[in-house]
Amino acid sequence: MGSSIWNSLAEAICRASGIPFVLRGRHGVGGGCINSTHVLEDGARRWFVKLNDATRLDMFAAEAAGLSELAASHTVRVPRPLCHGVAAGQAFLVLEWLDLSGSGAQELLGRQLAAMHGVTREEYGWWRDNTIGSTPQPNEQSMDWMEFMCERRLGHQLDLAVQAGNRRLHRRGEELLDRMPDLFTDYTPAASLLHGDLWSGNYAVTAAGEPVLFDPAVYYGDREADLAMTELFGGFGPRFYAAYNEAWPLDPGYKVRKTLYNLYHILNHYHMFGGGYGQQAERMIDQLLSELR
Repeated sequence: MGSSIWNSLAEAICRASGIPFVLRGRHGVGGGCINSTHVLEDGARRWFVKLNDATRLDMFAAEAAGLSELAASHTVRVPRPLCHGVAAGQAFLVLEWLDLSGSGAQELLGRQLAAMHGVTREEYGWWRDNTIGSTPQPNEQSMDWMEFMCERRLGHQLDLAVQAGNRRLHRRGEELLDRMPDLFTDYTPAASLLHGDLWSGNYAVTAAGEPVLFDPAVYYGDREADLAMTELFGGFGPRFYAAYNEAWPLDPGYKVRKTLYNLYHILNHYHMFGGGYGQQAERMIDQLLSELR
């Protein structure tokens, strides 16, 4: 990358922070599959920067808004956004840099996540759309959780499957949508503040032992959706779940519904990566339908 983008970012940081920032060092940071990530420093302060194509500016704007929403809950620590925009033809997002060299803290995370889920609204969804990974995630608000799940979550992903030519997956998914109310006969979820993409890769611990969540796909919905994703790829231990359940016990029906919520993420992985995720989604649909016979 040319020097113009780094100079432009230094100027943007200076304007947004109100403190002079003279770039004295930068280095790339690995781990992201969607954006390129970097740390910029002036000798006294550091900032974490994400870059992508200029067409991705709205994705960064939504991420910044989501981080601000989570920060306003005063529960789990998140990196605070400083600014976002376009520089030298690339979209950027500048975030607070945190020393994420710690480990553990899962019991504390469980309690803090339960507190975050205790922040509720009347409607499901959010005031703006965002992304799940790189996929657009519609968040139009609704008073009806079934409507929201059918139209903004699973139905949206099933429509993407049709666009990919997988009509069988769409057909089986439609059968599940018709039966989905049966999974909620004795359960009406609160519209809780959700991280929305809560796998272990979006969780870390500061050097001081403070849990940190990042890369959110924020909306208000069933707290079970966040908990379900923590189980999808692993990485969260017994202390995390024990602490969460002590603070706010899960409904017994979660054991079945967690497959429903993780189906959304597997469908999204199918949309982004293809491969065996389509077959995995079909198996999950079959499992849920068998529970409803």
